[in-house]
Amino acid sequence: MALREIVTIPDPVLRRKARKVTEFDGDLQKLIDDMVETLRVAPGVGLAAPQVAVSSRVIVVEFGDEEDETVEPKLYAVVNPEIIKPSEEMVNGVEGCLSVPNLVGDVDRHGSIVVKGQNRHGKPMKIKASGWLARIFQHEIDHLEGVLFTDLANQVWRPQEDETFADV
Repeated sequence: MALREIVTIPDPVLRRKARKVTEFDGDLQKLIDDMVETLRVAPGVGLAAPQVAVSSRVIVVEFGDEEDETVEPKLYAVVNPEIIKPSEEMVNGVEGCLSVPNLVGDVDRHGSIVVKGQNRHGKPMKIKASGWLARIFQHEIDHLEGVLFTDLANQVWRPQEDETFADV
């Protein structure tokens, strides 16, 4: 495993629609392992392949229980993710991004979603997510479409030094 550089705006890879993954080979396995390591060191809760300058439809998400911080965070690696069932309920929340340093914004997201995709070995998978986990998945899947949270935000600002927000 190796740390990869997280690219930041205005890198053009962040604005490209990422390519569908068709080869579940050693290169993909290395990419996923590197992304997990990079995410943990960053630190963040989600990372999309375009954020490490790879235009492929791959995301990793690591997030624990919002209510109980003693619960070990769960790691998701999803290839070719797609939201197939968004809730009608929209929830506003503050987001930051590892590729958009020093800015946060209020973004409306679906309160819950169902994501389908493939695991790192190409097997189909579905994930039901709500709350912050749903927000993280939506944020990362947006990256695969070349969309940044600042494109969707109602308001964007530089946080004060004493304000802390999770970077997705």
